[in-house]
Amino acid sequence: MKEQSKRLKIHIAIVVIFSIAMAWVESSTVVYLRTLVNRIEPYQQTPLPIIDSFGATEIVREAATLILLVTVGWLAGTSWKSRLGFFMAAFGVWDIFYYLFLKIIVGWPHSLFDWDVLFLIPLPWWGPVLSPILISLISIILGSLLAQNEISDATFQIGRLSWSFYLCGISVALYVFMDHSIEAIGKGNSGVEDLPAQFNWPLFMLALFFMLMPVFEAGIRLVKKNDQGVGKESV
Repeated sequence: MKEQSKRLKIHIAIVVIFSIAMAWVESSTVVYLRTLVNRIEPYQQTPLPIIDSFGATEIVREAATLILLVTVGWLAGTSWKSRLGFFMAAFGVWDIFYYLFLKIIVGWPHSLFDWDVLFLIPLPWWGPVLSPILISLISIILGSLLAQNEISDATFQIGRLSWSFYLCGISVALYVFMDHSIEAIGKGNSGVEDLPAQFNWPLFMLALFFMLMPVFEAGIRLVKKNDQGVGKESV
């Protein structure tokens, strides 16, 4: 057990270091691209002007980013739960440090409520910087819990109901991010030709609540386990 615990700590450290390094590569690449198209601050008219093959290249780059994060999660874990956990933790660390490095390099975002084009697949995602950071924090917490299954596959269990709530939360969050693009496409635009006016915070907070269900379940089970342990000691 001690050997497994030591290996888990090493794997976590490697995943964190990889994610931070990848965040620097990602943020510096985005700075180069946005400088070329004069869009350091994306919340301006025609946020992503199409220049030659930039659009298609950017979409492939984003897909490659996800592949890299999935790969490091797969290599770090040994079961599907721990692999999923390492991926989620890597995603969260990468995303948070991505914005931190952008702030260091170019001084943007000015605040957590600055708008950003978060992603382009399958449609452009719009949202304040705070919104993906909140999701990343949940991903780090839940991913860290799932990674504990590296020690034992029964360490952290999530019921189907919690998983259903979590997937529902992801779906709702994706809708909030892409709502502006869906509306724009309905009007014959691409979703990046004009700017969103407001962010649906109430619906997004509901999505976060759903995504936290597995964490709530883990907390309840931990409390029950501790209570049972105390009861046995009393006997």
